[in-house]
Amino acid sequence: MRILHVSDCYLPRLGGIEVQVADLVRAQREAGHTVEVVTATPGERLPGVHRVVANLPFDLPVHPRGTAHLLRIMASGRYDVAHVHTGAVSPFAWMGVHAAVRSGLPVVATVHSMWDPVTRGVYRALEAAFGWRRWGLVLTAVSEAAARPIRAVAGPRVPVQVVSNGLDVTSWRPEPGSERHSAVRDAGDGTVHVVAVGRLAPRKQPLRLLKLLETARDRVPGNVAMRATIVGDGPARGRMERYLRARRMSWVSLPGRYSREQIKDLLAGADVFVAPAPRESFGLAALEARAAGVPVVARAQSGVADFVRPGKEGLLGRTFDDLVASVVRLARDSALRQSIAEHNRETEPVRCSWPAVLEGFAHCYELAGS
Repeated sequence: MRILHVSDCYLPRLGGIEVQVADLVRAQREAGHTVEVVTATPGERLPGVHRVVANLPFDLPVHPRGTAHLLRIMASGRYDVAHVHTGAVSPFAWMGVHAAVRSGLPVVATVHSMWDPVTRGVYRALEAAFGWRRWGLVLTAVSEAAARPIRAVAGPRVPVQVVSNGLDVTSWRPEPGSERHSAVRDAGDGTVHVVAVGRLAPRKQPLRLLKLLETARDRVPGNVAMRATIVGDGPARGRMERYLRARRMSWVSLPGRYSREQIKDLLAGADVFVAPAPRESFGLAALEARAAGVPVVARAQSGVADFVRPGKEGLLGRTFDDLVASVVRLARDSALRQSIAEHNRETEPVRCSWPAVLEGFAHCYELAGS
């Protein structure tokens, strides 16, 4: 099959959508498909990557004549399907949808974000202006939580499938017999290490995360020490550093961006992983932690709930206080931490493995072409 992916953002930019699309391209090529990418992100020439780039401030991933360029690429490539990747609002990606419809290509559009009320209003307005519900699209969301608001806008005529983000699960799982696999931590003797990984952006509520950690540490018994590491970078980093200095929270570390190998090493020494953002459409970092055997604490209303069940892979909460209580409970109860860790190491999140993801998208391509 000849597949054309269209995404505003792509490598060398590093973010959730960019990395996930690049991994999907790799997995589909390994499965024998011919796969190309069109992106508005500038960067080096890569095999099978078309860069439609305009000279805009801040290297914004959009092009004022993007539709014309996309039509030309689609006409010359003899593609079987266009797979478009969008965030909340992605102008270049939606140019790709429009161009594919005009070219007569089947279109699958994956929404990688959670549609909030403002975004839902935007897409309702776009439907009134352009009638996109009648374009024959197949939409996919990365979790059930992300699918619900999309279905509310798309209506019954537009299929909205759930296809998880993909992960090479085996590369994150500790090898049997290794120190990572057999490690048992005792909260009565050692320090409980709480870890979070993600972009330090305001929408992720990073200051809320610091307050959560501070409140939880105040509530754990005196015989339990706790420290935290928050990996990532972004515009909120300065505010976080000022908060930590003002609150004298030297037990929280902000080491910056880590490579995948560095994150694996960090998770090897983690006792609890926290993903507190309420509007997390999926939570790839939480899935990596779950695959590495770390108990996960997250919002019940986020996409993390697709692969974390309360008491099985971690603990879920609907409110700030619920999350604080979950962190405190895991910090105090080493037996619970150990039982969850053993379960996470021994069971695979099958829906998130690449074979399952490729099968899910193959079904969507077939549906779009029917």
